[in-house]
Amino acid sequence: MTAITKPKLTFEQFLEKCPEEGFYELVNGEIVEVRSTRNHEDVADFIADSFKEQVKHLNLNYVVKTSAVFKTKTADGIEQGRKPDVSVIDRDVWRANRSAYSALEEPIQLAVEVTSTNWEDDYIDKLDEYERLGIPEYWIVDYLAIGDRKYLGTPKEPIVFVHLLNTNGKYERTSFKVSERIISRTFPELTLTAEQVLTA
Repeated sequence: MTAITKPKLTFEQFLEKCPEEGFYELVNGEIVEVRSTRNHEDVADFIADSFKEQVKHLNLNYVVKTSAVFKTKTADGIEQGRKPDVSVIDRDVWRANRSAYSALEEPIQLAVEVTSTNWEDDYIDKLDEYERLGIPEYWIVDYLAIGDRKYLGTPKEPIVFVHLLNTNGKYERTSFKVSERIISRTFPELTLTAEQVLTA
């Protein structure tokens, strides 16, 4: 007996078939619902609000979104549709086609993923895809200390990782814990500590 395999969706097919209610990603050719706890949403909202304050205060040419979807590619060239918990996007890119649904194909400025049970996606798959796309700054906010010990150390404790693209197009990672001020290239005047973000 032969198993029937469903054809993998392209990014365009994903946009056509994606339900209007809820949040979804395209992962390995399939539409996957993205669900989060209230705690998870509180952390993401706190970060988004903090970024919006910076954009307004410094009159920066960015928009901050929690629902933006954009196309990435795996090392094998498979198209994925990713929706970070927080996206910082160049305002001109966002407004270039405002009648479109919120899917983008250009790299955004900054992506934030708040980790949950599928933490490997954030630490491995998305890290690779975001680096490949050329997103200059990528945060992993592990407020549950759910990632592997090789990332978090022993004992495992909540942490914020900030990845910055270097001149070779590779991410360099810095970690921030407890009262350490998070250093952001996108928002150099940001005064948040890891603890403020992790306990939001």
